[in-house]
Amino acid sequence: MKLQNRVFVVTGGGNGIGREVVLLLLTRGARVAAVDRRAEALDTTRELAGDGALRLTSHVADITDPAAVDAVRAEILAAHGHVDGLLNVAGVIQRFVPIADLSLEEVDRVMRVNFWGTVHMVKAFLPVLLERPEAAIVNVSSMGGLVPVPGQGAYGASKAAVKLFTEDLYAELRATHVAVTVVFPGGVGTNITANSGVEAPRMAAGAKEPTVTAPADAARMIVDGMVEGRFRVVIGRDARMLDLMGRIAPRRAITMIADKMSALLAG
Repeated sequence: MKLQNRVFVVTGGGNGIGREVVLLLLTRGARVAAVDRRAEALDTTRELAGDGALRLTSHVADITDPAAVDAVRAEILAAHGHVDGLLNVAGVIQRFVPIADLSLEEVDRVMRVNFWGTVHMVKAFLPVLLERPEAAIVNVSSMGGLVPVPGQGAYGASKAAVKLFTEDLYAELRATHVAVTVVFPGGVGTNITANSGVEAPRMAAGAKEPTVTAPADAARMIVDGMVEGRFRVVIGRDARMLDLMGRIAPRRAITMIADKMSALLAG
């Protein structure tokens, strides 16, 4: 898929991977509509875009609200005329606690942002994308949607739902001009904990910090995957390992992650 002068909608465009996707698309000559719930975050993205900001529009919206999503679709179409691609990057995590200690309200919040936010955006923009001669949908799941991570049960469930929802889209849209990609990032060096309003668990004394992918590198893999029309994009050595283990030895993969997380949850 070509990027030059094409129009892409990116959720979560005010921080983390979403911001880096916005900046990379602009660097490669695309026009971008960045969506985020925080105006100040979008303002920072605009500042970082430099001359690319001339091809950037910012849209404050709560993607958990269908009416707000419909309104932002109208706003984006008024600004750009059409849309060639939708990249659903926005997401939140939960508190690092077992399911037994997680409130239903917390589960609902994670599902509304990660799963329903993705569904709302797809439902709003799919008719628009189907009108284009070439279009793309990219939905970001997680390695937590491949193998469960204790302490992130609701988050993993939301991302597993994104995975299957996206795979079904792929199956249904094969005969159209809309390409569908599902992305599975491993650990990425973003500020998702603070942006989600939660605290990261403390590492045990002397424990080795996990290796993470830089947000800009994750963005490059996502955009390249979309350009190439790839069905799946797995980001990071950790995600690739869990993807493989989850298929050939699922029980072993689950117990391995559970053993690694037990000390963090106990602390």
